[in-house]
Amino acid sequence: MFTTSFTAEQQRELAKKLATFLSQYSHLSDSYIIEFFTEDLWHTLPNSWQPVLQDLSYPQIADLLLDATHEDRRYPSVWPLSLLAFRATAHALAFPRESRSEGCRVGGSVKPKEFLENHSQSSLLGHIFRKHVKPKKQHEIRKLGTLVKQLCEQTVCNRVVDVGSGQGHLTRFLSFGLGLCVTAIEADPTLVAMASKFDGQLVWALEKEKQKTNCSSHIPAQNFPRHIAGWVNPKASWEAFIRQLKAADHVSEGPPTPSGPSKKKLRGSVQQGSLHVVQTSYARCDSNSQESELSKQQKSKKMSGVEFVDEKCCSCIHSDNHEGVYSEEVSLQGYPNFVLTGLHACGDLSATLLRHFVKCPHVRGITSVACCYMKITTKENPTPPGLVIPPAPPTPDQESVQSEFGYPMSSWVSGLSGHQLSYKAREGACHAVEDYVRRLREESELLRSHCYRAMLETFIRDTRPDLRRAGIQTIKKSHLLPFTEYARLGLARVGLPPELPLDLGRVEAMLKEQGRVVMYFSLSLLLAPVVETMVLLDRMIYLQENGVNSQLVPLFNPNFSPRNFVLVALKPCGQ
Repeated sequence: MFTTSFTAEQQRELAKKLATFLSQYSHLSDSYIIEFFTEDLWHTLPNSWQPVLQDLSYPQIADLLLDATHEDRRYPSVWPLSLLAFRATAHALAFPRESRSEGCRVGGSVKPKEFLENHSQSSLLGHIFRKHVKPKKQHEIRKLGTLVKQLCEQTVCNRVVDVGSGQGHLTRFLSFGLGLCVTAIEADPTLVAMASKFDGQLVWALEKEKQKTNCSSHIPAQNFPRHIAGWVNPKASWEAFIRQLKAADHVSEGPPTPSGPSKKKLRGSVQQGSLHVVQTSYARCDSNSQESELSKQQKSKKMSGVEFVDEKCCSCIHSDNHEGVYSEEVSLQGYPNFVLTGLHACGDLSATLLRHFVKCPHVRGITSVACCYMKITTKENPTPPGLVIPPAPPTPDQESVQSEFGYPMSSWVSGLSGHQLSYKAREGACHAVEDYVRRLREESELLRSHCYRAMLETFIRDTRPDLRRAGIQTIKKSHLLPFTEYARLGLARVGLPPELPLDLGRVEAMLKEQGRVVMYFSLSLLLAPVVETMVLLDRMIYLQENGVNSQLVPLFNPNFSPRNFVLVALKPCGQ
């Protein structure tokens, strides 16, 4: 599992093919389905494609277009060679998403085998690790945790740093379940507090089990996870990242106090869970604005009951003399080795962790599960919607990496013509192909939603031509509403009169186009795994350019966990 799946030359050749193919069909991946009517998207398709696609049933779209594993293809008419080539190339270039161990197929059973007996509880995960954890997350933490444990054994390393740890579900399984020493970093202090609380509840459950079995053994102190509330800055150096981790070492450690179930609002996490540290996002806090931010967080600790530690606790970091600098360098060199992991690390965070893995000598292995590709920064779009804004101005040790973006990471892909991926293409790569295939085969009423939104866009622009692709958010059970009611709710959300008169003749004509809307969206969805492949392959090539082989593993069941790829790598001995 930890050997490269194909050579560096094969990786580069695949990247060339991907760039050529995606640039050729960028008009599909860059289009917005809500503009189906306003931009007349159907007639942007090749003339020879339109007649053979427009009358396909929904199950036929699933079988003939989207499902690469479907073997019994029966075409109602002769498809043009260009369409057959488009479908075949898209399937051939995308990394296979099927997990062999799960024996899954596209649009197959939603639940993995471990949930056959109980749809909400994994039969392969201990009951103490299932509390507060949804089935999807149970599946993910069990499989990723086992993989991280294997990587630790390969690297002879017992320490793990879990970045973007959320409520600490993976962290608890790694530490209490697999006996690893784990430090968890999460940007949201509320989630960190919850993680600490859940740690205490798990210890309480373990204590009860020990009392039942008259067992006198104790949980090793090193197995209690350390939680840090802090933002991992994608522009900061690996040294700054290590200083974030070291800051927690300056807080006196102690095992979490067992805490039973409680419905009361959490008031303090130190008393109810494992070590919980809140720290700043930057290595230095020199400016007045940063000091102001620091004082705000210090004040907030009194309200939350959470201990605050900033990186000034490392006195050598802020020393102006040479002895202090030398002391810091020695201190960083002596930091213990660890394995880095991130389960669905959002946007640039996954790219940041890979850069730390390459550059930091203390990181010996990594498992990276990415998500939210649309939030990745690019040269063409350095500030995409949803990008986390730094809480303070960059410091000198961050200036050197200001030009680095989340995509592309590798020099090879950066030099390819047509490698650019738009925000819309990357957003499309986050869609769940398997879920849509399932809707098509079931001929679900949910398929109506794209047509409704595209119809509404026409009436919005009739009144406000400048209001393009306005955010409406999800209208609950919109597929069960008549369009007139859907339009009334949607118009109000963009500040237009809900009673705006609608041409019922146009409404009826557009409703008849729903099949074409679904077909067009399916064509663009066929490119989603190809775009994801390009992003992940670029990261593999980046690692290869830095002397590290990697493996991309479809670890999770894609019908259950759409972002199912795990990028696994470990450094060779002596690197």
